[in-house]
Amino acid sequence: MTAEMFPKEKTIDLRKKHIGPSCKVFFSHDPIKIVRAKGQYMYDENGVRYLDCINNVAHVGHSHPMVVKAGAEQMELLNTNSRFLHDNLVQYAQRLQATLPEKLSVCYFVNSGSEANDLALRLAWEYTGHKDVITLDNAYHGHVSSLINISPYKFHQLANAEQSKSVHVALSPDLYRGNYRQDHPDPATAYADDVNNLIQKAHEKGHKVAAFIAESLQSCGGQVIPPAGYFQKVAQHVHQAGGLFIADEVQVGFGRVGTHFWAFQLQGEDFVPDIVTMGKPIGNGHPMSCVVTTREVAEAFKNSGMEYFNTFGGNPVSCAIGLAVLDVIEKEDLQGNALRVGGYLMRLLEQQKEKHPLVGDIRGRGLFVGAELVRDRVKLTPATAEAQDIIYKLKEQHILLSADGPHRNVLKFKPPMCFSEEDADMVVEKIDQILTDIEKALGLQMPSTVHTENGSHKRNRMGCSQPDVEVSPHLQDRSGEGEKLCVPRRTHY
Repeated sequence: MTAEMFPKEKTIDLRKKHIGPSCKVFFSHDPIKIVRAKGQYMYDENGVRYLDCINNVAHVGHSHPMVVKAGAEQMELLNTNSRFLHDNLVQYAQRLQATLPEKLSVCYFVNSGSEANDLALRLAWEYTGHKDVITLDNAYHGHVSSLINISPYKFHQLANAEQSKSVHVALSPDLYRGNYRQDHPDPATAYADDVNNLIQKAHEKGHKVAAFIAESLQSCGGQVIPPAGYFQKVAQHVHQAGGLFIADEVQVGFGRVGTHFWAFQLQGEDFVPDIVTMGKPIGNGHPMSCVVTTREVAEAFKNSGMEYFNTFGGNPVSCAIGLAVLDVIEKEDLQGNALRVGGYLMRLLEQQKEKHPLVGDIRGRGLFVGAELVRDRVKLTPATAEAQDIIYKLKEQHILLSADGPHRNVLKFKPPMCFSEEDADMVVEKIDQILTDIEKALGLQMPSTVHTENGSHKRNRMGCSQPDVEVSPHLQDRSGEGEKLCVPRRTHY
């Protein structure tokens, strides 16, 4: 029996009445009512199709028939908890472990990325006997209390929040706007030394570090790609302090980075975390997640004397769905597609960087890509209003994209893995048009190329078509600011 379809206005009214007001919706000025989805497309109540560039949860594509069939068939047979023996649980654990380094061999199945990261902290606390946790600035690891405490992305939003004395915030290893950038001779060591300094300061206060936790690639923090070697150096410092390294793969695992199945593997074969957490894409929209760790850590958790039980974690339906997701990734070569299409998307966006002064940086791996918008390329002034303007204009053209990062100025591409080169062409073509219109309204243009005295080329120092340009009304309204914008004087890129 099909449920009644409410008019959109009634859905909005009922949501305001019955759903918590802190539960936000996309495009709050004019939210979209989605009623079905297939592949990389979502459809509203009027049948209008939207290209989904947001949804890394629907990893192998919305409503994939193999995944739907696996879940439905198992649900017809049995769904129960993991205290009963069932082959789906052990088969899935075996398949999952085969994608990981050998020492990561023990699985705990839970229901969300938040549950996974919370359990990872418990494992680290029990194994080390220590309490303190080091996290990265702008990090987000989940919505439960233990994770809000280690998520600067969240707790920085609270005006009167007091950071826990057992939590230490390290510099985000951002090579574009961080403390140590691409021109630094060894940013990996510099950022790792910052972690070591936090460890030493904690020791001076009588604290001991249980864990360092990091997303293998920062997502909410603005699609940040840490420099090669950073994790190895951090792990060395953390291990010397008696702590564990937790790699959060909730956003970026399962082949999204293209070259590897797990994003932490981008750091090299010589790096293996002590604990890996996963979620979102693992069930293609079905609520499931997992923590994988070493036998030593698992035994220490067992020896605490407290049984670990999760009512729904690892149930037969979830494991059937998880197996189907792995099958689809393999049969449809979605990891290879992420590499090919992601590389193509990066090249298209790099062309936009050469064309548009608002595009400051393009970064990413596979189908995890960020385009950071700035009002000038020297001061790196975030183009927050412009990013939001692009998001809303794309939505008007039936393309769903989001902006994130500490300044909400990074366009985030993390679409379903079936995303195609044709999809990339369409999105970037629209972005090109929108950027052209915004820059025209602001009087911005790329600095012209001039010849220097020695015959080499460099950019003209001027980046404005006129010395002072008023912002366009729609940008002024969106940002709440009335400042004048101009590409600054500069000598090179």
